[in-house]
Amino acid sequence: MTGLLLVSAVALIDQDGRVLMATRPEGRHHAGLWEFPGGKVEDGETPEAALVRELEEELGIRTQESCLGPFSFGTEARENNSLLMTVFLCRKWQGIPMAKEGQTLKWVRPEQLIGLDMPPVDRPIAAQLRDYLIG
Repeated sequence: MTGLLLVSAVALIDQDGRVLMATRPEGRHHAGLWEFPGGKVEDGETPEAALVRELEEELGIRTQESCLGPFSFGTEARENNSLLMTVFLCRKWQGIPMAKEGQTLKWVRPEQLIGLDMPPVDRPIAAQLRDYLIG
């Protein structure tokens, strides 16, 4: 293993209680699978700052760090490194999410989350989120 890859992701939750999911772009690990939007945390960034940046770059929406509530985390052992993904909840943003990196986007009801084909790191978080939102 060469190190730890830190990734920050978000469960965007709309007014109807649906969660925005995105497919992983072609050419990336787990391409085509559904994931929570987000991306790598760059050197000198907090997970929250990385997420604010990634949401602007990937989806064209703006939010603030104060609108991100810590929710969960996941890990995945990979061939060359380990992945640590921090996951936040967000209910407030500006703009309409658009697929700016060739991904497919869809709003999903909480009970449908676990039926999606996801990378291993996203699956337990999807189940936790479903239970949290449904009650």
